[in-house]
Amino acid sequence: MSLVKVVGQDGGMTIWFRTYYEDEDLWLYFEADDEGWAARQVEVRGQDSRAVTAASLEEVLHLRDHAPLAEMFRYERQYGVLAEGPMDGWQDQPEAAEISAEEFERLWTAARRALGHSA
Repeated sequence: MSLVKVVGQDGGMTIWFRTYYEDEDLWLYFEADDEGWAARQVEVRGQDSRAVTAASLEEVLHLRDHAPLAEMFRYERQYGVLAEGPMDGWQDQPEAAEISAEEFERLWTAARRALGHSA
């Protein structure tokens, strides 16, 4: 199965994929940039399909550079913590699969709405 990739306006590649974290019964969905870092992340609990994370690298970087630390803590309480580092080896994780950009956007929109912010 080939990796879903989209070339962005800046020439970088974007990929979308999911994995499953059995210990926590969480589905993890990622939009990763051309260097393999999470640009956006959604986590959904398996037992009740409840969104618990919908974090964005762009938002995190903006807060880091332009807001007091307390605002970053509020963001993390509301939207969760974004994975750090490259997503190398995701293909070897349980239930790993590529997903479409459309599926990711649908999950992102639903998660942000559930966590208190329209997409």
